[in-house]
Amino acid sequence: MADFGSPLFCIFATDIAINKEMNDKLKLLSPALVVLALLATACCLLVYEQAFLWKVQEMNLFLDTPLFLKQQMVTSGWLLTWLGCYFTEFFYHPALGVTFLTLWWAALLLVIWRTFRIPVRWTAVLLIPLAAIVIMNVDLGYWVYYLKLRGHFFVAAIGTTLAVAAVWLFRLLPAKYYLRPLYIFICTGVLYPLIGFYGLLAALLMGVLVWRLEKQAPTARVIVSLVAVLSIVFWPLFCYNYVFCQTGIHNIWWTGLPMYWVDKELPGFYIPYYILVASLIFLALMFGMWEKKRTQESSPKKANAKKQNAKSGKLKELPVRWLLIHVAIVIAAGYSVHRFWFKDPNFHKEFRMQQCMENLDWEGVLREAVSDGEEPTRAIVMMRNLALFRLGRQGDEMYHYPDGSKPCNEPVPVRMMQVVGYSMYYNYGLANYCHRWCLEQGVEFGFRAEYLKYLMRCALVNGETQEARKYASLLKHTRYHRAWAEKYERFIGHYNLLKDNAEFSPICRLMKNGDYLGTDQMMAEKFIIDRFLNTHDDDILFKELSLIAALWKKDIELFWPRFFDYANSLKGAHMPVHFQEAAYLYGSLEHQVDISNMPFDDQVKRNYDAFMDLANNATSESEDVMRPIFYERFGHTYYYNYFFVHDLYLY
Repeated sequence: MADFGSPLFCIFATDIAINKEMNDKLKLLSPALVVLALLATACCLLVYEQAFLWKVQEMNLFLDTPLFLKQQMVTSGWLLTWLGCYFTEFFYHPALGVTFLTLWWAALLLVIWRTFRIPVRWTAVLLIPLAAIVIMNVDLGYWVYYLKLRGHFFVAAIGTTLAVAAVWLFRLLPAKYYLRPLYIFICTGVLYPLIGFYGLLAALLMGVLVWRLEKQAPTARVIVSLVAVLSIVFWPLFCYNYVFCQTGIHNIWWTGLPMYWVDKELPGFYIPYYILVASLIFLALMFGMWEKKRTQESSPKKANAKKQNAKSGKLKELPVRWLLIHVAIVIAAGYSVHRFWFKDPNFHKEFRMQQCMENLDWEGVLREAVSDGEEPTRAIVMMRNLALFRLGRQGDEMYHYPDGSKPCNEPVPVRMMQVVGYSMYYNYGLANYCHRWCLEQGVEFGFRAEYLKYLMRCALVNGETQEARKYASLLKHTRYHRAWAEKYERFIGHYNLLKDNAEFSPICRLMKNGDYLGTDQMMAEKFIIDRFLNTHDDDILFKELSLIAALWKKDIELFWPRFFDYANSLKGAHMPVHFQEAAYLYGSLEHQVDISNMPFDDQVKRNYDAFMDLANNATSESEDVMRPIFYERFGHTYYYNYFFVHDLYLY
């Protein structure tokens, strides 16, 4: 037997202390992973998704009025949409909005941890529901235009937090006097109108958890589970028949969830919700198992074995299985979030360009339009052309940027009308079309701050003072758009001020022919082009757009009368380069118009000669082979556009 002061005893004591210190550090690794995951997700949102978060709050609306609250209360789950809209508006300042979102995620994980009594060393399992909720937001993509669920970014976090909190209270109730089945029935009846589906999820979790609770007779467990099922069936039907009137019978069990449906159902988008529900059910089934295993490990037999190891001088082996499980959880959660994070470069570029347009930063729009190797969508092309037009440089630079019509990276048929159509109509003087589409989109998908802004602009340029005051009054009940409404409110009843304003002056000039209303078949770009081709006006801005439309059509008969009309309006000023290129090309190809005396720039002629020489030397090559060769030298000219850019799909 070693003496207390002997060196051998000191070695044994040191080994035991090292074991304890190592175990304590390992316990902290699991919650540290969760905290790091929260912080990493918040940082990624701030670094990569600032423009997206800006757009999310623009497509949101929260009014601090009793009427707005009453409008939410017509369906179950109204509390979620009301709170979701409230917190979403803080994305106006991305850092603030992300902070609120991260705090909700942290609160959710804390409630789950306490409700299901997850040991500290196993808190990494919380990464599974966290990953599911993160994916619901970062995989949203173009659904930001289509989702009818308001406040989507916060709804899942708030709803799940409240549902699990209700389960926590259920667990604390004593197992007598039938308090638990009574609580389930009443709680579901209270939660379902407030949080919809998540109230039913709480009942489901309580019906599962009761089988893991101690001091509960088998008969009582059966009763509790049957009451949970009854509550899930009864309360939605009761509310459908007697409380809410604006929810279809097929959707009453799913209120509070987004509807991923446009022309067909897309069940793949619900996978994160399945994972979230499955993970919560798993944690409910695991309740008590953590403590049971720990009790077994602390049994006298196991304790004696630990003492023998300590006496023999053996350090405790690393918990290999524990480490492997944690590695698997981290890899699965991290890979899933990275895999489903919407990363389309055009998608993010569109939002950055829209943000620049909102700030009247036309140079910023052009900076974003610079080629990054991706074929642009038509939304990018339309915004770039608008910026060049507003800067007076479209005739000189519109082919300096890549052209294209890449479809949106989304399984739904995304139309450019929903992306930038109404803003294009407004900026090209078709205020009635902008007004119409903002109203239709608002009725279909819910009114949003962006729609109200354009509706107010349209009312201003149309001289509709009462309409403008109405939209200004609504926007003044928001947190961050009040200043915008007050800025534009000064134009109400003062139409002359619009003509001298940098934003409104070109729009008012383009509206001189009157703004009619017809059908556009949701083809905003084609409709705008045809409008300028088929309408005559003496304003040089109108003539410029008409000539640009003729270039887009590549129709020589349409081009020449508009070219001469525009040239006469210049009164000796320099003709834009692309218009010269088109005239020189058409004159050289068709010989219908004598161009020998026209004052073309020398560079225009040299580019044409070099283009034709290269074309004559490459007659045996296919167009696909020649396109990159010609683009490198002549991609900035109309010559390249005329011969190599065709069959652009408008959508």
